[in-house]
Amino acid sequence: MSPQSVAISLFTIMFVSFGLCLGSYLEDTYLLTNYQHERLMKQNKEHFSTMKRAHQSTPLSPSTRPHRIVNVDDYGAKANDGRDDTQAFEKAWNEACFTGGVLVVPENNVYHLKPITFSGPCQPNIAFRVYGTIKAWPKMEAYERDRHLWIMFDSVTNLIVDGGGTINGNGRKWWENSCKINESLPCKAAPTAVTFYECNNLKVANLRFKNAQQMHVRFQGCNNVTASNLIVRAPGNSPNTDGIHVTGTQNIIIKNSVIGTGDDCISIVSGSRNVGVTDITCGPGHGISIGSLGAGNSEAQVSNVLVNRATLKGTTNGVRIKTWQGGSGYARNVKFENISMQNVSNPIIIDQNYCDQDEPCDEQDSAVQLSDIMYQNIRGTSASEVAIKFECSKTVPCKGIYLQDVILTPQGDDGAIATCQNVRYVQRGKFHPQCSP
Repeated sequence: MSPQSVAISLFTIMFVSFGLCLGSYLEDTYLLTNYQHERLMKQNKEHFSTMKRAHQSTPLSPSTRPHRIVNVDDYGAKANDGRDDTQAFEKAWNEACFTGGVLVVPENNVYHLKPITFSGPCQPNIAFRVYGTIKAWPKMEAYERDRHLWIMFDSVTNLIVDGGGTINGNGRKWWENSCKINESLPCKAAPTAVTFYECNNLKVANLRFKNAQQMHVRFQGCNNVTASNLIVRAPGNSPNTDGIHVTGTQNIIIKNSVIGTGDDCISIVSGSRNVGVTDITCGPGHGISIGSLGAGNSEAQVSNVLVNRATLKGTTNGVRIKTWQGGSGYARNVKFENISMQNVSNPIIIDQNYCDQDEPCDEQDSAVQLSDIMYQNIRGTSASEVAIKFECSKTVPCKGIYLQDVILTPQGDDGAIATCQNVRYVQRGKFHPQCSP
């Protein structure tokens, strides 16, 4: 599927009936709001740029030499002894980047890295092949310079990251020191395991990510991305460990992957458009989410998202859209289709009163506009009474919500209901449970 095929046209669907009903509220949590995280990442960009090598200050011309194999062992990496291999990886990257080579992390070996940035621009078609295991340095003080990052690929074009190996965030100590686990501790940021920042024509495939300190994989400000055949694993009680996070990224395909974490399996936030999510198995976790959007009265823009062929097992949410009051902008042209829910607590949910903070959120007049959202061929079981929840803004109601062949039944003996507030919806085909009057 090409990125262009992600664009969705929902406007040709004929209105059959309109509903307006009332509902309730669901809360989920993040250590930092997306708004705060985006602002911090922008502030750190200046720091990242200073780390670029002198010989990469201008784009390099294409290399006519064959790709060179650059083995990290040849640059001083000492696997399996618990020592710091960061400097060896930096040297190997410098060589691979300058020559357009293939950096190789050998199999059956475990390498330990402190925070590291692999910067571009590089010669075309550079590759980073992980056959063994890269494991995060265990001492938290090594991350004090920037607690948001462990491994970062910055401004690399035509990059391939693959190999079948494992990237292990070694996150248990971070989870134990999270305010989500221990409320007596202050809330502090924890590193994203792997961040791809402003990378174009990127392929990430055939890798395992496990036990991230916080998010596992983050695509930020990228264009033309394919992420496929990934396995992402962390315990269901690990805080803020999103599987794949998409922000400010265009033309991205995420497919054929298995994700089970303590937070969203996939989260899509502002600045993202033309996003295709196909053949995903999710669980445990908080489901597949768009948002949160509009935090701190910010403007959000998300469009042309297709989630097709997904199985969610035992998650706290199924497919979710969450926005803060006071925001602006839009999320539109979103389609969820061919989705199986198995014992999911909130299979379908829109929450425009999202409030992830200790103090209650004041009611505000503005909101992110949600429109042209389709749910088609979604079936399965709900672990909670409310199988469908549309809690939309009073002042900016959800509009153009389409439901076709949506059948959700209770997991247990209790019934299942739908609660719908400030939403204009269209029903076609089978729809169960119906919105309360």
